[in-house]
Amino acid sequence: MEDKAQVQEAIKVQGEVVRRLKSEKASKEQIDEEVAKLLALKAQLGDDGKHQFVLKTAKGTRDYNPKQMAIREKVFNTIISCFKRHGAETIDTPVFELKETLTGKYGEDSKLIYDLKDQGGELLSLRYDLTVPFARYLAMNKITNIKRYHIAKVYRRDNPAMTRGRYREFYQCDFDIAGQYDAMIPDAECLKIVYEILSELELGDFRIKVNDRRILDGMFAVCGVPDDKFRTICSTVDKLDKMPWEDVKKEMVNEKGLSEEAADLIGGYVSMQGGMDLAERLLQDQKLSQSKQACAGLSDIKLLFSYLQLFQVTDKVVFDLSLARGLDYYTGIIYEAVLTQAGMAPVTNEAQNGANAEESVSVGSVAGGGRYDGLVGMFDPKGRKVPCVGVSIGIERVFSIMEQKAEALAEKVRTTEVQVMVASAQKNLLEERLRLVSELWNAGIKAEVMYKKNPKLLSQLQHCEESGIPLVAILGEQELKDGVVKLRVVATREEVDISRAELIAEIKKRTSVA
Repeated sequence: MEDKAQVQEAIKVQGEVVRRLKSEKASKEQIDEEVAKLLALKAQLGDDGKHQFVLKTAKGTRDYNPKQMAIREKVFNTIISCFKRHGAETIDTPVFELKETLTGKYGEDSKLIYDLKDQGGELLSLRYDLTVPFARYLAMNKITNIKRYHIAKVYRRDNPAMTRGRYREFYQCDFDIAGQYDAMIPDAECLKIVYEILSELELGDFRIKVNDRRILDGMFAVCGVPDDKFRTICSTVDKLDKMPWEDVKKEMVNEKGLSEEAADLIGGYVSMQGGMDLAERLLQDQKLSQSKQACAGLSDIKLLFSYLQLFQVTDKVVFDLSLARGLDYYTGIIYEAVLTQAGMAPVTNEAQNGANAEESVSVGSVAGGGRYDGLVGMFDPKGRKVPCVGVSIGIERVFSIMEQKAEALAEKVRTTEVQVMVASAQKNLLEERLRLVSELWNAGIKAEVMYKKNPKLLSQLQHCEESGIPLVAILGEQELKDGVVKLRVVATREEVDISRAELIAEIKKRTSVA
């Protein structure tokens, strides 16, 4: 009993620690850590049945209920059918990789990688995205061209903001084209895919911002940013969608040590938005045209826009010099799709001073991607490069919006696909119901039967209404004698007698339209 008394005393002390931290308004992480210690102590008392499990999902994760899963499945089907329409095949890779595979590929975000404990001599990490594993897969299998999609969960040790669709475990939907092709053709197709998916999902108005890493690097060079500061300044520019220019400038000057003059020059460029005409004008820009890199990027942007016109998507695409996407592996074109609220000014009016950006209120990025020609070469022993361009759909944010839409419209979301309920109008017909439901299953029809010997007809019909099952096949003694089944349409309550031989064809005919 002495041990038990010691544990109880430790629980008391630990309880005080937790209370003190709460009263001092300590950080959530600190409180959670001490609460975990308290729970571990309480668990030691265990067997007397008083220990209560904490029933919660781990931080930054969520459960999906059947209604949410039905919405999610619909979204996935839309996305996958688009990927397949564009000729993609699919692959899968392990959920964890060797730690060294992921190290040094994500710039400042590397601190968000989940490391696992040493497992049998291998240092492993959970995958952070699907792009680096894809590059490893290409190098390992010596694949030089493939068009693939991959939908899977990834992991980030982020501070989750779950209301905004940010999690620690979440799905990514990636589409990538690897191979040596003529400039900007695969890149234009990736943007077309984003356009198709966002239009089909009907999430509201959207814009696809486009820029090029070479333009950014050239711009940094002509504005006087030292070479070794390119990447860190780039990740600060990347915050322009969340912070006003004044704060971004402050971070560049005060935290990153950039001269005020260089920051002001950058400020002049990153406020520019437009289309092909902006690219043409910047090619004549006195400063920017001094950079070979920037000129190559601007020529490619012009070429890209000519293909986007053929694909009829330029109404939603804007060349935006503030777009910087923070990942280290991008080498060329980069893009990001953002949802915008109604009343958006059209993209075609060029806004040098960023006035358009003020008018449109961005509600978050839902897709992003770009060209990463050097990543596969990092893994190849001989450094052989495989040019790649790809896009990732921010699926969690899309789910959140679709769920909110369903709630707002009070839509009844069907969580099953049952086409017909096999019901009986009298007692003692369980065997007949089971025989018929089995016939329907064997014919590929989605059917259901109540797990009761003698269910009431009313409760069987009510179940159909609640679950959205469109048809009921009703058996009774008379129907069995006549060799027919009474088929009832739940919505209209119309009933028809169908011969047993024609039942399957009739159900298929009536449900194929639905």
